[in-house]
Amino acid sequence: MPPAPAPSVIRKRRDFLAANKGLRVARPGFVLLARPNGLDDSPMRFGITVTKKIGNAVVRNRMKRRFRELLRAELPVHGLAGHDHVLIGRDGGVERDFTQLREELRAALTRAREGKGDPPRKRNPGRKGPKR
Repeated sequence: MPPAPAPSVIRKRRDFLAANKGLRVARPGFVLLARPNGLDDSPMRFGITVTKKIGNAVVRNRMKRRFRELLRAELPVHGLAGHDHVLIGRDGGVERDFTQLREELRAALTRAREGKGDPPRKRNPGRKGPKR
């Protein structure tokens, strides 16, 4: 069996927003969003987002590098074909052991494959909506 093609990278904001409407699986180091992308030519894609609440640019970039390496290694084997996968960094995720992050990602992808997402987040009543 030939190896799965390498996943491509999500770059457009609308694709990140679309993934946010999909399945959400929270883990201590990250939140995984998974949603069918409906694209014929791209079997799976991934994106990474880390907010400024996590830390300064050095910390955020380190977290993104770790997530990028993790996704490139695990998605071809454990990813959902025809889906967009987005990892949202959580506070404390940068200090987590890499093997622990790998196990958490595998568990999150298994839950997503089974369709077992976490319940939707409760909206903050003081928040009006997304910034544009």
